[in-house]
Amino acid sequence: MILTALALIAATSAGSDYSVVRPGARFVFPREHGAHPAFRTEWWYVTGLLKTREGRDLGFQITFFRTTPKTNPANTSRFAPKQVLFAHAALSDPRLGHLLHGERAARSGFGLARARIGDTDVRLRDWRIRRLPDGRFVTTVSTPDFALSLTLTPRQQPLLEGSDGYSQKGPRLEQASYYYSVPHLAVSGRLTRKGQVQPVTGQAWLDREWSSDYLGGGAVGWDWTGLNLDDGGALMAFRIRGPGSKQLWAGGSLRRPDGRVIRFAPGDVRFEPLNQWRSPRTGAVYPVTQRLSLRLPEGIRRFDLNPLFADQELDARRSGMPVYWEGAVRTAGGSGYLELTGYAAPLRM
Repeated sequence: MILTALALIAATSAGSDYSVVRPGARFVFPREHGAHPAFRTEWWYVTGLLKTREGRDLGFQITFFRTTPKTNPANTSRFAPKQVLFAHAALSDPRLGHLLHGERAARSGFGLARARIGDTDVRLRDWRIRRLPDGRFVTTVSTPDFALSLTLTPRQQPLLEGSDGYSQKGPRLEQASYYYSVPHLAVSGRLTRKGQVQPVTGQAWLDREWSSDYLGGGAVGWDWTGLNLDDGGALMAFRIRGPGSKQLWAGGSLRRPDGRVIRFAPGDVRFEPLNQWRSPRTGAVYPVTQRLSLRLPEGIRRFDLNPLFADQELDARRSGMPVYWEGAVRTAGGSGYLELTGYAAPLRM
């Protein structure tokens, strides 16, 4: 779940010539790791926590997006934007107290950008994420403030979200995505800042989604979290919000340490704000500390999501993208990321 992709969706109109997400699809790997250009948009979304040589904790996010814009089939020009790629990266450092971030964008072709079909290999100029033959993912990004070169080693099988990978986001069946996660990725690599290179290790989470009709028109935003639990379990939960923070839809899954998966219906998920933070730049008020309550077969289980620090707002208005909050969080028995959208302004669908 990622807000920037919604802005890419909004730039193209839905149409019958895009493939439609439907229940009952069969996921085949490694095919699903690659691009799905018949659908309007998709993303490769990596979040996690890093530990430096000195033992300091940092959060990071690296996301690659692909979208298929509407084009005239009669236009055979090589410059026609048949695929548009966008990438974003951010670093959360508690000592700094705000995000460092950078981005890339380009149409496919001309050696500048590509998204391979069949397996992960997405490139935007000097930014890249790809999957190696041995199953590891490697990614490199470079911004004016930092650079990351990371290897992400899976320790668990992909987790199909929703109903066997069909993740509904609203009451209509087509308001959905194909969605899977790869939790508990072991991270190793290098962080470069101010000309200094240092090794980092950590743990990450990969989300893969593709869709042609993501949300209904009544939504103004969402809250989403992906958590790697210390016992080996993995948790994803989200809620779609309407005006007045009314919950329009919700869902998620919990994979227990023994591999059993619990799927959440909309009534099983509740996000409750515990602490708010007001951005000095945008004036937006975000519930940066939240209590997530989940109805499980054995009863209600609660997770208090506490941010690494409060100011993890990402203001991408200079590049024509939205404002949202996306940051590293900790909870008793785990850690991960929390994404809060539609608080600075309602999302335009």
